[in-house]
Amino acid sequence: MAKQVSVRLKNEIEYKGKMSNVDPYMNVILVDAEESENGKKIANYGKVVIRGNNVLYVKIEDRL
Repeated sequence: MAKQVSVRLKNEIEYKGKMSNVDPYMNVILVDAEESENGKKIANYGKVVIRGNNVLYVKIEDRL
């Protein structure tokens, strides 16, 4: 929670943002999110709600 994450969906779209909330069904809310496909940035969003059955994986981004 409250960390930068990357959420990869089954359809190969990826969202990066700050995780605001997650539930036992893996539904995720990201704030300050950006959407990308094949490494190419598509859009910026203030808040994104991602349904858990679409999630392939969630990766915590390390900040060095």
